[in-house]
Amino acid sequence: MNTVDVNGAVVHPGLLDETAQRALVEDVRAIVRAAPLFRPVTARGKPMSVRMTSAGEKGWVSDRRGYRYEPRHPDGGPWPPIPQAVLEIWRRVAGVARDPQCCLVNFYDADARMGLHQDRDEADFSMPVVSVSLGDEALFRVGGTERGGPTKSIWLRSGDVAVLGGAARLAYHGIDRIRPGSSTLLPRGGRINLTLRVVD
Repeated sequence: MNTVDVNGAVVHPGLLDETAQRALVEDVRAIVRAAPLFRPVTARGKPMSVRMTSAGEKGWVSDRRGYRYEPRHPDGGPWPPIPQAVLEIWRRVAGVARDPQCCLVNFYDADARMGLHQDRDEADFSMPVVSVSLGDEALFRVGGTERGGPTKSIWLRSGDVAVLGGAARLAYHGIDRIRPGSSTLLPRGGRINLTLRVVD
């Protein structure tokens, strides 16, 4: 399996073919029907530029109370289950026996981005984070485990899968920008990112 190392993050370019990508988009639409996208805010009350929702036992939320996992959507309803095809991606690349408990769904429009951050709201950092890209290309930047260190970047394309595990599990990472119109997967453009995590 062809991979690219980006500061310890392992990227699997083109792991998902077009048929698999289109099937995943339908799975995401079903998730969003059950648990609508919402725009979270930071602990300081600033709205994020991405919209998000989740599937699985727990979903990730952010508001003035901080960043955390909750068993229910902000509207009070349960999160839908993680689609089987998404679980199969995890089982293919994660290298661990446990299945993920959360599939975070991020939607990026042309102007959205995600600042450098660590994924550290989970209990067991030996469990990797797996990220699936669908739609427009995104400039993915990865640093080290200390803020302010050197970074490397790669354009993630539709069908790419990235894994943050091992020494890179707590690497600072983010999305600097989206390349609008670089994919025809989503009729109205944009990027979907599925992030799979073991929570506890």
